[in-house]
Amino acid sequence: MGLARRLTHLATHAHARLYRWTGGRVLGRFGHLEQVLLTTTGRRTGAPRTVPLAATPVGSSVVLVASDGGAPGHPAWYLNLTAHPEVLVQRGRRTVPMLARIAVDPERDALWAAVVKNNPGYARYQEKTAREIPIVVCEPPGPQTRPTPAP
Repeated sequence: MGLARRLTHLATHAHARLYRWTGGRVLGRFGHLEQVLLTTTGRRTGAPRTVPLAATPVGSSVVLVASDGGAPGHPAWYLNLTAHPEVLVQRGRRTVPMLARIAVDPERDALWAAVVKNNPGYARYQEKTAREIPIVVCEPPGPQTRPTPAP
């Protein structure tokens, strides 16, 4: 593991620990952006993996963007939830089991507009990579209607 990757891993781990320890009072927001902790099941190991992510709440759902800063490949958490869509999402002190799914057109287009409005950096990340950045919708289990962002 290279130095930059190792430092990123350590910072992510520290962020998640501090968030969990304070119930999101510390590092639960970056400016106006809500941060959540997403726990997935490792696709190879079966072990729980937790990462802090910026989130866009839409109704009872949480919308996540698998941008990885515009890297050429998908982030590990995204690959994990495509193998195991049952996830845990911690918002503040509350952790909720959810099912993750990948938004597809036309829902993806509407959600992409909402997340870019919430965080314009995502548009820059999309410009940096040839892959279409996936939009992930995490919903409480059970019959759900698809979220539609507010205008």
